[in-house]
Amino acid sequence: MATITHRPLVKHLQSSSNTYVRRMRNGKVVNHGAGQSFWFRPRTSSISELPLDERELPLIFRDRTSDFQEIAVQASVTYRFVDPEVAASRIDFTIDNSRGHWTATPLEQVGGLITELAQQHGVSVLASMELTEVMTHGIPRLREAISQGLRGDARLVETGIEIVDVRVVAVRPEPEMEKALQTPVREELQQEADRATFERRAMAVEQERGISENELQNRIELAKREEQLVIQQGANEHKRISDVAEASRVKATAEAQNVVVRGEAKATAMRELGAAEAATEQQKVDAYREAGDAVLFALAVKDFAGNLPDVGTLVVSPDMITPLLAKFMSPEEATGESEAQTPPPPKVGK
Repeated sequence: MATITHRPLVKHLQSSSNTYVRRMRNGKVVNHGAGQSFWFRPRTSSISELPLDERELPLIFRDRTSDFQEIAVQASVTYRFVDPEVAASRIDFTIDNSRGHWTATPLEQVGGLITELAQQHGVSVLASMELTEVMTHGIPRLREAISQGLRGDARLVETGIEIVDVRVVAVRPEPEMEKALQTPVREELQQEADRATFERRAMAVEQERGISENELQNRIELAKREEQLVIQQGANEHKRISDVAEASRVKATAEAQNVVVRGEAKATAMRELGAAEAATEQQKVDAYREAGDAVLFALAVKDFAGNLPDVGTLVVSPDMITPLLAKFMSPEEATGESEAQTPPPPKVGK
């Protein structure tokens, strides 16, 4: 609002740049325009002030649809004064010369006018639509009808008011009816949710069945592999036993062959040794045959002496030796010897 400064007999008005001020004196316009600043006499001046900025007007109205259902429409209208001079002449925007406030309620008057016109155009749309259609397509149709109706209204044009924008915020039925309208959708959504739950459960069951089948298939495959493993282990054991038996047979054969070879070698050695011994004995026999009786007797005594047990004392008498010597000596030697004087036999001790 304008700022008024008091001085004796006169006052000073200072307005902002977005307000239009018109001062009349004696029925004639003295000052008018945006952002005015002037001195005036309060007793002879009449001042009007109009806003030049855009104004937001929220409005709510209720009406019935073609199927007799009550609907509440919430909308918002943006308007401005494009011809403030005309608007000031049609609507009372006079301000108090002392405080600078409007003496009436011009903006409420303009708001009531716009609300009634908007409601009139909105009612005509609601009356031709059913509730479900209003809830589905009501907002764009209401916005278009109210916008066209207000912009084309002659009273607003003649008042210098321009409609900048129309917005329909919400269209709502009665709470019980809104709940009833929501029920089918809610039930459908619930059914869809249940269907999704059932499908998810079915999918889970199917996946579980697939997992069970996979586990069973894995167990079957594992059993087959275990069977193959047992068979392979048996084959390996059989092969190992066969290899051990074959190795044993080869070893036994080799040992038998070694025994045969050793036996043959031993037999050959024994034959050769026997032949050598036989040849030696033959040579001995031939030597003995060629040797005399005395040599043979000496050898016999030697062998006999080697086989005798230990003898502590041996007494040899002539009576014992004489017959033996007589056998190995010639008769002449034996006779001469017997005639010779023989000394007594000595004692021999071992």
